[in-house]
Amino acid sequence: MVMTGTVTEFRAPAIGPRSVTVLGSTGSVGCNTIDMIERNPGAYRVEALTAHNNVDLLIEQSLRLKPRLAVTGNPENYEKLKAALAGTGIEAAAGRAAVIEAAERPAEWVMASIVGAAGLEPTLAAVRRGALIGLANKETLVCAGSLMMKEVAKHKATMLPVDSEHSAIFQVFDFDKIPAIEKIILTASGGPFRTKSFAEMTAMTPAQAVAHPNWSMGAKISVDSASMMNKGLELIEAHHLFGLPEEQIDILVHPQSVIHSMVAYRDGSVLAQLGTPDMRTPIAYALGWPNRIEAPSARLDFVKIAQFTFEAPDPERFPALRLARAALRAGGRAPTILNAANEIAVAAFLASEIRFTDIAAVVETVLEKLPVGTLTSIDDVLATDGEARKVAGAEVAARRKNS
Repeated sequence: MVMTGTVTEFRAPAIGPRSVTVLGSTGSVGCNTIDMIERNPGAYRVEALTAHNNVDLLIEQSLRLKPRLAVTGNPENYEKLKAALAGTGIEAAAGRAAVIEAAERPAEWVMASIVGAAGLEPTLAAVRRGALIGLANKETLVCAGSLMMKEVAKHKATMLPVDSEHSAIFQVFDFDKIPAIEKIILTASGGPFRTKSFAEMTAMTPAQAVAHPNWSMGAKISVDSASMMNKGLELIEAHHLFGLPEEQIDILVHPQSVIHSMVAYRDGSVLAQLGTPDMRTPIAYALGWPNRIEAPSARLDFVKIAQFTFEAPDPERFPALRLARAALRAGGRAPTILNAANEIAVAAFLASEIRFTDIAAVVETVLEKLPVGTLTSIDDVLATDGEARKVAGAEVAARRKNS
């Protein structure tokens, strides 16, 4: 069975090598996806690879995997990419339109792992041709969840969540018996600052924020984990993926990162998916779906683990959770504003322009300044995203000036 919007239907696997495209191939998820492809020789044929600035790694990947198309989102990298691939038969391209074209190429399976709102249009392009999509870009559903899921249903595309939490829920969520579900429970590691006071977090550096205790991730998502904004974004994503209201989505801190999420049913049963904290597990699930393929992830040793611990998240020390819940309840433009403001604030923190605790403060200020309104098209989403980024940039500048 497969989730297409809010309905389920059977989809037969392809015969022969599965054609794949990796949007964002040089990021953490993209590199892990390529690792899985290379561990299964003959099972996959690469249609296209895209990256933004890391053209050297894109070239390396292209020479190994021989895609039909390699795209750099930054036009300044085009000549270097074209020269490196000359004579290989691999087409080189550059720019935003070329990244969207890569998503439109006829690959059966597309990994959508471009970080942030930049992944919205390429993901939508893949949806509109009815592709199987491994969704690792939570911002796509945060920014345009209702619009995106309508397009998924309309074009009979398939969303296979790749975030470890949503992959876990997908594996134990009974789409045929949704009324029997009481709630879903997203687990969170708590990040590197789980036990820090708010005052202590004020002085935390970018290097400390990206040093996640369990997961190896990119800088932006690592900072989101430290602020717990990632869990707020995942809350909104879960709402759109599984069709449950905000009050039926719980968040629980689980420092061991072994139970990746749970589904509680009305009869008292709770189903969970467990695994070591390795992104190759949910990637392998999506890449092999509806079958399962071998993954090199370390196997669980329950004796060694010995115990699981849990705690409630603290909304006072981690206000991002409160902001995300409020944005989901408000609907309209609020989630798009939340995401855009957070991206600007995180970038400013990574550049040492604002303090760690300023991230949530910037987001809250932008949410207060901009009207909720409504979203009726992707153009509305992009316009709202741009407006929120401008206001967030001004707020960052004001805080930088006063610091």
